[in-house]
Amino acid sequence: MDVVMLSRLQFAVTVFFHFIFVPLTLGLVVLLAVMETLYVRTGEEVYKRMVKFWGKLFVINFTLGVVTGITLEFQFGTNWSRYSEYVGDIFGSLLAIEATAAFFLESVFLAVWVFGWNHVSKKVHLLAIWLVAIASNLSALWIIFANGWMQNPVGYVLRNGRAELSSFFEVITNPFAWSQYLHTIFASWMLGGFFVLGVSAWHLLRRNDVDLFKRTVRIAIPFTLALSLLLAIQGHHHAQVVAEIQPEKLAAMESHWKTGTDVPMYLLTWPDEAQHKNAIEALPIPGMLSILAFNSASAEVKGLDAFPADEIPPVLPTFLSFRFMVATAGIFILLALAAWWYRKDLEDHPRVLKALLYVIPLPYLGIMAGWTVAEIGRQPWIVYRLMRTSDAVSPVPASSVWLSLAAFIAVYTFLGVLDIYLLSKYAKKGPEAQA
Repeated sequence: MDVVMLSRLQFAVTVFFHFIFVPLTLGLVVLLAVMETLYVRTGEEVYKRMVKFWGKLFVINFTLGVVTGITLEFQFGTNWSRYSEYVGDIFGSLLAIEATAAFFLESVFLAVWVFGWNHVSKKVHLLAIWLVAIASNLSALWIIFANGWMQNPVGYVLRNGRAELSSFFEVITNPFAWSQYLHTIFASWMLGGFFVLGVSAWHLLRRNDVDLFKRTVRIAIPFTLALSLLLAIQGHHHAQVVAEIQPEKLAAMESHWKTGTDVPMYLLTWPDEAQHKNAIEALPIPGMLSILAFNSASAEVKGLDAFPADEIPPVLPTFLSFRFMVATAGIFILLALAAWWYRKDLEDHPRVLKALLYVIPLPYLGIMAGWTVAEIGRQPWIVYRLMRTSDAVSPVPASSVWLSLAAFIAVYTFLGVLDIYLLSKYAKKGPEAQA
């Protein structure tokens, strides 16, 4: 493999490992803030025990997430120095704001929350966790602004052989970035909901602390169901944004080869990239792809034949990742509806509880499939139609990247296993005994 592919693999490994921690942080902290709000409003000790239990899991996940995130940004200097030199004026400013503002706020108030029990008032302590929740999601916003700019570059001029910022307002109002942010946040909050439901299901199956975990699921079920539905609705909107701004990505997502109107959607499809067609096309729904993409059966949907061969993204991984993501979204809605239906006596329905327990890994896989669509579907561009990935890599020998890739895999695997072990250990241990 050449240095470009090795650098892409290294970045993919580090991003995916880091993203084990990010969505749970974003989702769990919101539920944690809701739980503590209930404690402050009611004064019931059971809610305080609930908050401390889920808070311990949140801190474990957050701490390991910080460790994996710090090393991630260094790759822009080590592996992608030409990219950093070309667009650093824009990309660097967004990352700098995230680190110096949102992440700093998040870390400071998390410290207040962790060490503030019995040292600050209940209301101040509650304010701290809400500020952590807000700052965490603001931190994600600035990261998505940076990635959204790579997907749809706006607010720049080409000057002195590089892209320079011309309108910060255009960058932070980028419609692609905002759509991508909402899609990411809804998915992360939903993941947090399913994590809480899954762990609670484990305890309810064993009749551990039934009152506490019954209250927990009654908080998490409507939250998770609402987010599952919002994610599906917003996902449809985001696909329409992709159709408008990145038509070749949409064509790869649907394995759509020929430009036309009244384009059907095939329920059974298999791409044949070598022949530039589908090896299998069966069970068509007439006009559905045109309707889904542009709300009209008569709308033209560009096929992969409308683009130069060297600008077509890898079709099979984009197509399969998109299909997997959509399939998981359907599973989440059905399972959340089942939990809602049995919410009053969920502890008496072991099949639903087992399904909630076993589904814990699936939101992670669904989110990672979504990011696979976003990143592979943008190729061959690192900045869409502005800079190719092959032009962005650092001038380093492939052997150096092999070495760093192996090191990252070893270290990140250890951290990933450690995170799963600690979360599993303390999740099974359960809340502190009632005073």
